[in-house]
Amino acid sequence: MSTSAITPPATPLRFDPSLEQPADDEAQTEQELIDTLMSISKTTREHSGVPLRSVHAKGHGVLKGELRMLDNVPDVLVQGVFQRLARYPVIVRFSTTPGDLLDDKVSTPRGIAVKLLGVPGARLPGAEGGADQDFIMVNGPVFSAANPAKFLSSLKLLAATTDRVPGLKKVASAALRAAETIVEAFGTKSPTLTSMGGQRETHILGDSFFTQVPLRYGQYVAKLCIVPISEALTELTDKSVDLSDTPDGLRRSVVDYFATQDAEWEVRVQLCTDLEEMPIEDASVKWPEDLSPYVPVARITVPAQPAWSEEAVATVDQGMSFSPWHGVVDHQPLGGIMRVRRAAYAASARFRGAQGSCPFHGASPTDTAP
Repeated sequence: MSTSAITPPATPLRFDPSLEQPADDEAQTEQELIDTLMSISKTTREHSGVPLRSVHAKGHGVLKGELRMLDNVPDVLVQGVFQRLARYPVIVRFSTTPGDLLDDKVSTPRGIAVKLLGVPGARLPGAEGGADQDFIMVNGPVFSAANPAKFLSSLKLLAATTDRVPGLKKVASAALRAAETIVEAFGTKSPTLTSMGGQRETHILGDSFFTQVPLRYGQYVAKLCIVPISEALTELTDKSVDLSDTPDGLRRSVVDYFATQDAEWEVRVQLCTDLEEMPIEDASVKWPEDLSPYVPVARITVPAQPAWSEEAVATVDQGMSFSPWHGVVDHQPLGGIMRVRRAAYAASARFRGAQGSCPFHGASPTDTAP
């Protein structure tokens, strides 16, 4: 399996702990974030009777597959779990971002969580004893908030409407989608509009997904993305889907696809080369691809299979937790958004576990369900 002709930049920035610059009030913001996420979880637990994730609660497909390194990857990109000849079983979960189980007509950003199993390397604090590496991505290149304080403000607004006014959310989402369609006609994408419900009603399997925020990439710093490359997937990019006749239309579209077809995505890496243009602490800035392009390093292959089943839901959707902090030191999450996520994701997993869902931090290569 060979890479494309794109080559990485000649002078990537070396990782150093001093690249991170926490705000003075970050600890307080982190605690308020945990409290806000817990309020979402408690509200949905009370209303649904099920301990849900405080974000990305609604799953649209859980699948098993394999990640395999490409041949001839430049040496500078052979870092962390991305070693030559590396192959890992993977578990893939598609989702949408809110913490409540909304009708798909309330159209919000989509996410993908990829759990690599059996990875080597020194573990991040809190992930000791595991052998997994999680990559959490959303279908847009930048985060909707620049820093933890602004993220907290937007999350408080979301928490105030959790499990409330579903009809009004549908009406608002339709208006926001119309506005986002106009924005995208000019070749851009609004993370604010999409996060509020303006995500266009397209097929989730045609989307590309981004870490949005930086992470350590071995000796360097990078952002990652996952891009559909098999023909059946690329044909779905920007393809409209009809979500009017079922609240779970996205799930149905994923199940229908994988009932008969395989899928292949490319994992690409964008190395940081300029802290002014490619900041660590401002998650709302898109790193310029003319300074540093996304370069292919691996492929994820998922064969045809049932994409939603009782076994899959029990094992993955209800029984596993995903976090950017489940992994190895060589892929340490960076920046304020990632730092505050660490305690928040752990608190969410503990809450679900205490309610009987029993999420766990790690998975082994034998955990190949669904």
